[in-house]
Amino acid sequence: MSRIRPAAVIILAAGAGTRMKSATPKVLHSIAGRSLVGHALASAAAIEPQRVVVVVRHDRETVAEHITQIAPHVLLADQDEIPGTGRAAYCGLSALDATAVAAQVAAGAVGDTAVMETQAEGAVVVTSGDVPLVDGELLGALVDAHGAAGAAVTVLTATVDDPTGYGRIVRDAGTDEVLSIVEHKDATEEQRAITEINSGIYVFDAAVLRGALAQIGQDNAQGEMYLPDVIEIARREGGRTHAFIAPHAGDVEGVNDRVQLAQLGQELNARIVTRWMRDGVTVMDPATTWIDADVELAEDVTILPNTQLQGRTTVGTGTVVGPDTTLMDVTVGAGASVIRTHGSASVIDDGATVGPFSFLRPGTHLGASGRIGAFVETKNATIGEHTKVPHLSYVGDATIGHHTNVGAATIFVNYDGISKHHSTVGNHVRIGSDNSLIAPVEIGDGAYTGAGAVIRRDVPPGALGRNSSPQQVVEGWVGNRRPGSASALAAEEALRTHDDGLSEGARAERAAATEKTEGES
Repeated sequence: MSRIRPAAVIILAAGAGTRMKSATPKVLHSIAGRSLVGHALASAAAIEPQRVVVVVRHDRETVAEHITQIAPHVLLADQDEIPGTGRAAYCGLSALDATAVAAQVAAGAVGDTAVMETQAEGAVVVTSGDVPLVDGELLGALVDAHGAAGAAVTVLTATVDDPTGYGRIVRDAGTDEVLSIVEHKDATEEQRAITEINSGIYVFDAAVLRGALAQIGQDNAQGEMYLPDVIEIARREGGRTHAFIAPHAGDVEGVNDRVQLAQLGQELNARIVTRWMRDGVTVMDPATTWIDADVELAEDVTILPNTQLQGRTTVGTGTVVGPDTTLMDVTVGAGASVIRTHGSASVIDDGATVGPFSFLRPGTHLGASGRIGAFVETKNATIGEHTKVPHLSYVGDATIGHHTNVGAATIFVNYDGISKHHSTVGNHVRIGSDNSLIAPVEIGDGAYTGAGAVIRRDVPPGALGRNSSPQQVVEGWVGNRRPGSASALAAEEALRTHDDGLSEGARAERAAATEKTEGES
């Protein structure tokens, strides 16, 4: 991590990103659970700058709203109609200075001296909102190199096999300092042969940057204010212009289209998975495992194939997740098992088991050593310790106590067509199979319900809730109502075989029952 705390980080996020061919602004496309600009903000935060500003323009309101949600402390600066990275940096630096001056005025300090004292001083990092592999470690190393060199400007560079399209780093043959950065369209054939390229990420002395930005023009092939022009201006004024080569060229690659978005997403995921394996997590198949940047895993977690851990999911020690599982913002305790499950915004406590084929919707909380089994869906449900919902059930808007068992095919009927209602089931309750609990309803501790029951009224503690309608058997109904059908023929044969073993009296009773059924029908 950097030993120098930068005065500011300016993140350039004003571009249109037309090559993405998307209604979504480029910097809001996501990999590893963060937007591209979210990665830039996280990297900036890692080097602990005094202030951060993001420069916006295209789709301004959408981008600004997102940034305010994920990093409400940062400043927003609007780039005007003048194009170019130099103009974007100028707008960002101006916003930093204006904010500082406004704070001083509000505190009662006014005048030219106060204004000068509140302008940004020290190292100012300028980075981009579309370089997700540039992390805090790399930015910190860049700032350290800038300080160690005593430079006015330090540019982050990379050496690549094919530099087409990139700005070239032109160095002084004697001092190895950077003479200039020449954009590809403006470069000579000799300059285009240079393989050291500009990443678009810099550290500037704030005063040097402020002075140079006031001098930059638009006399180039693009008609833009180029930020790299600061290099020549700083050097002309006696400043040292330094370059720091990225250890891995791929780290500085930006996202310009969806192909690069996918490629960098895959690379970032591979790095995340590798880091967790080195930290004591077993990943059975790294190629099919996807882990977002904000996921937290304990030692001895095991992740089985085709598993996605997304958002701010956390998993405790000794837990097994997968295969075929997706968890988004789910907290899983220690020693749990989550198999073939889709879950979001839920909590699974220590020792609990979920799956296979379970669907945990937001608001689910499964207690310690509890179970949510096959083909069970839950939503806004608190399920107590050692309680089991083993299979084929829906538990919505419910609180279930500890050591309770919910029989197969039980439905918590929580919606009356207008409003949702809550049901409460106590401790040590036994819910029979194929029950419907019509909310709002309460089943007391130690109560039972019969199989097939529709529970519309509260069941007191220790009571049995059941439906009392007796079963009816109508003899001969199939033969009478479905004559000639396969069922009727099968029944006729079975009855004939059965009747052959009956006494004369039993045969007479059966014949009378059949005659009565035919008469009723």
